[in-house]
Amino acid sequence: MINKIAIVTQKFSPSLRKIIGNTAWLFGDRVLRMGVGLFVGVWIARYLGPEQFGLFNYVIAFASLFDTVANLGLNSIVVRNLVREPSCKNEVLGTAFILKLSAQIVALLLAVGSVFLLHPYNNQNHWLVGIIAAGMIFEAFDVIDFWFQSQLQSKYTVLAKNLGFILTNLGKIILLHMRAPLIMFACIWSVEIALGAMGLVIAYQFQGHLLKAWRYSLSYAKGLLKDSWTLILSSIVIMIYMRTDQLMLGQMLDAQAVGVYSAAVKISELWYFVPVAITNSVFPLIIEAKKISEKLYYQRIHKLFCLLTILSYIVAIIVTFTSSHLITLFFGKDYIQAGAILTIHIWTGLFVSLGLVRSSWTTTEGLMSFAFASSAIGALINIALNYFFIQSYGAIGSAISTVIAQIFASYIANLFFPMTRKIFWLQTKAIIIPIATGIL
Repeated sequence: MINKIAIVTQKFSPSLRKIIGNTAWLFGDRVLRMGVGLFVGVWIARYLGPEQFGLFNYVIAFASLFDTVANLGLNSIVVRNLVREPSCKNEVLGTAFILKLSAQIVALLLAVGSVFLLHPYNNQNHWLVGIIAAGMIFEAFDVIDFWFQSQLQSKYTVLAKNLGFILTNLGKIILLHMRAPLIMFACIWSVEIALGAMGLVIAYQFQGHLLKAWRYSLSYAKGLLKDSWTLILSSIVIMIYMRTDQLMLGQMLDAQAVGVYSAAVKISELWYFVPVAITNSVFPLIIEAKKISEKLYYQRIHKLFCLLTILSYIVAIIVTFTSSHLITLFFGKDYIQAGAILTIHIWTGLFVSLGLVRSSWTTTEGLMSFAFASSAIGALINIALNYFFIQSYGAIGSAISTVIAQIFASYIANLFFPMTRKIFWLQTKAIIIPIATGIL
């Protein structure tokens, strides 16, 4: 059987084999994280209960708003530049690292300052946000992952980060047996990011690359920020409409509502690694196709839309009919109300997938301002709908708001601008007739 697979794969082009290999590593990573993370995460949710679990997710969502700003929208920009100019690797990575590190430190200060203003007498919230935001500083080393992505060598990122992931999950199990307080789970959440950063550094240097060769360039930094400023704003609004539901539930209802809602979201977003892994692996090939011909370029984009749409339909339909059973199985009867939320929220994944592909297209085309505009309108829609729907329908209203906002931001917005209308029709074809013809 293995020999037959090997014979078949030998018929593929070298670029396709590289994509398949890269995607396989990313899938293996996410399957491991999904299995271990779900097992331990559910154990933690059952141990903490809806109220404490809701508080934990609330502070993570709160800190993530500032972390999104600190990422500076550089991810796809840096990968794009590394693909186009691999000889400038040290300047690209060095400059991106300094920018991200500086921004993460500022984000930590802003997150802590903001939580003091919003919850002046709640010391527990102060500590939780501070610990989680401090851990996010180590995400500056993710620029190493950008290099591996540009070379379709994500296996090094997978190997580098999984050791820390396994160790910290063993630590979480120990904390569960010790019946540790919530603040200890926040600490180990940050430790995982730090260990992942260490792993990336080791993997990068093991491949013969040197961090000391990185160079910071002020002029190049200006160029990166000029390209990414709209992506920074776009990332902020994306995070707002992806996490505003939890934040507004926490403010308008209570931590228990956040806990129940978060249980549904965790299952709904569990499979997102699939479209992310596929899109990240294909992105360098889409950039290369642009250099060859417009026809090939849009063929690859359309096929990617179709593939991810098929996967989204399969997941959404299965979960829709099994949502209550899944919630009871994983989280227990205390979270039973999450079943109805999951039935609605799972359909967000279809439009998240469409949005991921469109994001690759807007980056390649230099249309970051459009990405920001559509995301900003989506965020405003989500906030407005949450305000009214939470009052009328509670946590279910948040799920409805999120789906509607995602549909508009990732799909419908493309119809209103001539430059994006072609993408709208490609998305529409994929939604109505999701048949991928040929191989990417």
